[in-house]
Amino acid sequence: MAYDDEQAKRSRVVVETPTSRREVTHTEAVRNDRGGVSGATVGIIVVVAIALITIVVLFLMNGQNTDTTNENLVAQQPPVQQQPVIIQQPAQQQQPPVIIQQPAAPASQQAPVIINQPAPSGGTNSSEDGNIQSAIDKKISDDSTFSTLGITATVLDGKVTLTGTVKTEGLKSQVERMIRAIRGVKQVDNQIVAMG
Repeated sequence: MAYDDEQAKRSRVVVETPTSRREVTHTEAVRNDRGGVSGATVGIIVVVAIALITIVVLFLMNGQNTDTTNENLVAQQPPVQQQPVIIQQPAQQQQPPVIIQQPAAPASQQAPVIINQPAPSGGTNSSEDGNIQSAIDKKISDDSTFSTLGITATVLDGKVTLTGTVKTEGLKSQVERMIRAIRGVKQVDNQIVAMG
């Protein structure tokens, strides 16, 4: 109901008759409608407004906590580490996989990534490459000058790729000549770096 005010209007009427005199009280209810909003409606609007404000405040606080939580999670994660890449020759070859070691990383290093090279297409077969690889490895390890230098040789279809570091151009050329002399070697790609 709106803010309706009911007022009672009383009126007294005296009725005289020849035999009696009587007093009649007449009560009339008069309604005064102001055309406003009822008290119940105002109460509901206030409750709904408080609920909406509370939800908005909680939503904003949750958004701030999420940002802080995300920042904390990022701060706690260890830095991304590069993994060493292992290039594995096809299964037919009898040589160990070539391991390319990247700069030293902390002890919590993840597993290495293994890349399988495609099988050779024609030309020298993989058993010949395995024989050439074994001969190169034996030749390098038997030579006291080259065994300590960390020179790596990879064979694919009779082509040998040399990597590593030596002190002079003369040593680089000497290693290449030694590898070219091995039976079955068709080509040498000398990528050894001479420091001097």
